[in-house]
Amino acid sequence: MNALMTTPLFWLAVTLVVFEGADQLSRRSERHPLCHPVLLATPVLIGLLLITRTGYATYRSATEALSFLLGPAVVGLAVPVWAQRALIRRLAVPISLALAAGATTAVVSAVGVLTLFGAPREILASIAPRATTTPVAMAVAQQLGGVPALAAVIVLIAGVIGAMTATPLFNALKIRDFRARGLAIGVSAHGFGAARAFQVDATAGAFASLGMALNAVATATLLSVLALLL
Repeated sequence: MNALMTTPLFWLAVTLVVFEGADQLSRRSERHPLCHPVLLATPVLIGLLLITRTGYATYRSATEALSFLLGPAVVGLAVPVWAQRALIRRLAVPISLALAAGATTAVVSAVGVLTLFGAPREILASIAPRATTTPVAMAVAQQLGGVPALAAVIVLIAGVIGAMTATPLFNALKIRDFRARGLAIGVSAHGFGAARAFQVDATAGAFASLGMALNAVATATLLSVLALLL
């Protein structure tokens, strides 16, 4: 059994099986916010790693193929954006204004709250890029003097919470425009939000992909300029 667990395909297969099971539960619950596949699968995988005493380095090595596929998956999000290019072009001004407001609010709200509680600079630098994708957040956090690993965890938490709460919140606020819903969740919850948006509506998914990409650029630029000024 120990020999089996050290083979690369074992943990890759376990990850896929656990996630598929979590996704099935999510579908049967009609995508209930508390049944998000990542939220269900993550503790199961952590428990299996602890029970089998498997180190994270071994697990990461075995699942590198999934990490590699994240790149093509993100690039693939450009396809629905391209399909909506005419509509996006017509809405360039409101999209730009919404992006500026969303990117600024994401940074100011997170850093502002922690500043009130007296958080050290390293924590503030780690949470500032929380609304961007993981690679961008880690790079920006390191540039600002933060902890890249902590930034990655914060991005994960922000994405899962955003994907869980966005749809019920939009429904409660009676926001019916899928363009607005998609852009908002893409700016605030990056890839997790985009994936959830595609489950709701294709147009929402396209605008979520756009919001995710634009917010990564906007936030990285904003924080890089602030790093030079401070």
